[in-house]
Amino acid sequence: MKVAAVLGVDIGTSSSKGVLVDIDGRVLRSSTRTHEVSRPRPGWVEMDADIWWQEFVSLSGDLLAPGDAEVVAVGVSGMGPCVLLTDAANVPLRPAILYGVDTRSTEQITRLNERFGADEILRRCGSALSSQAAGAKVAWVAENEPDLFRRARRLFMPSSWLAVKLTGEYVLDHHSASQCTPLYDTDGHDWYHLWAAEIAPGLILPPLRWPGDVAGRVTAEAAAMTGLPPGVPVITGTIDAWSEAISVGAQGVGDLMLMYGTTMFLVHTVAARVTDPSLWGTVGALPGTRNLAGGLATSGAITAWLRELFGSPDYADLLRLADASGPGARGLLMLPYFAGERTPILDPQARGILAGLTVSHDSGDLYRAALEATGLGVRHNIETIEASGGDIRRVVAVGGGTRGGLWTQIVSDVTGRAQVIPAQTIGASYGAAFLAAQTGWTVSIEAWNPVTEVCEPRVEFAADYDELYGLYRELYTSSKRVAHALAARQVRFLDAARTDAQ
Repeated sequence: MKVAAVLGVDIGTSSSKGVLVDIDGRVLRSSTRTHEVSRPRPGWVEMDADIWWQEFVSLSGDLLAPGDAEVVAVGVSGMGPCVLLTDAANVPLRPAILYGVDTRSTEQITRLNERFGADEILRRCGSALSSQAAGAKVAWVAENEPDLFRRARRLFMPSSWLAVKLTGEYVLDHHSASQCTPLYDTDGHDWYHLWAAEIAPGLILPPLRWPGDVAGRVTAEAAAMTGLPPGVPVITGTIDAWSEAISVGAQGVGDLMLMYGTTMFLVHTVAARVTDPSLWGTVGALPGTRNLAGGLATSGAITAWLRELFGSPDYADLLRLADASGPGARGLLMLPYFAGERTPILDPQARGILAGLTVSHDSGDLYRAALEATGLGVRHNIETIEASGGDIRRVVAVGGGTRGGLWTQIVSDVTGRAQVIPAQTIGASYGAAFLAAQTGWTVSIEAWNPVTEVCEPRVEFAADYDELYGLYRELYTSSKRVAHALAARQVRFLDAARTDAQ
């Protein structure tokens, strides 16, 4: 007899993950596909949307091949906010522009702030314009690729792209839309058509649903490609970090989710609308909820880069060396701004810095400094959230970076905050599966994914990390001018190399 199950798939920055989960929350199978993003020039981060669908089909093949489960619903999620523009027939016109790690829209941000007013944008949209704002990137395409934009009719993100490929339905969730600043009105819960008509003329913005709403049902064509039963419901889905928060039950007022991945996301649920120009105020993934959120542009991306430089040793070996290095990494301090930085400094021209190097430092020290840098960035965001009116009562950790224990321990030590860690930290794909299960069953995330561990801060390291945090804040301020000058040189060098190649 086949087991009733739900399929959850998430398209991430460095990989796509799929899980097959029974109705009681047990993971029957999981599978992953790794990929790389394209970085055609400094500040540009793109990806071919065909990869998203190809990996969904491939993951479905892995997860459904044994034939011992009957899929009764499908959940989707993905990185975001992204900008994938297609024509009316859903044919992509260019690679998708990714979320806040892509910083190309600086000029559009300045122009839109002048046109509509920075304060008015913050008031209406909940967030100030930054590299995270999808609407500013739509404006970039309209201004820099006008011939292409004249053919653009539809706007997709990874989750809505999977939904349309599976069901034929063109929809987007409210949360993702709320990160399309300045195209969405967070109080009205709708597109702000007055500004949208000026910023994106000719673009037909998608009808809006909540992430757990059914977008449509698997078509016969999609069923033939994926092995899914035709006619099963597919949820609308949402951005991965918000699906991660769902996966660990971090949706209550006062909850803060920390997502340990290629980037670091923080999602805090607030009782009422809170805005701050250095954070993202969004509608939540569940109807009636609101969030104050932030994100580091790089976290796991730095540790993966270091591992590659070190000759690709096992992560367990690097964590052992980093643990032996001890708090403070034997006098090293890193700024984790390797792709600019998102919140709270909102500086696309910021750059990574490793200060205090001597010839006596080793790979364990560098790796430790990278882990501590993300902890320092999280502390900066937490302080900003609370200064803005947030009330953090519980911190929940999720994502691949929770494995091994050292990273979460360092973040707790640096921030002075305990973190609860549930049984399943798979993340967004599991959250998408949970939302899919709610389309036909009464399920509880507390029953699906109970807390099994609490990471407590070690008070004996508090004074050391307080001092290091002060240096961290000072290092950015004192090095900002040099970092910006180097960022400009990087663009010039790449442009010169491109010209030489032609």
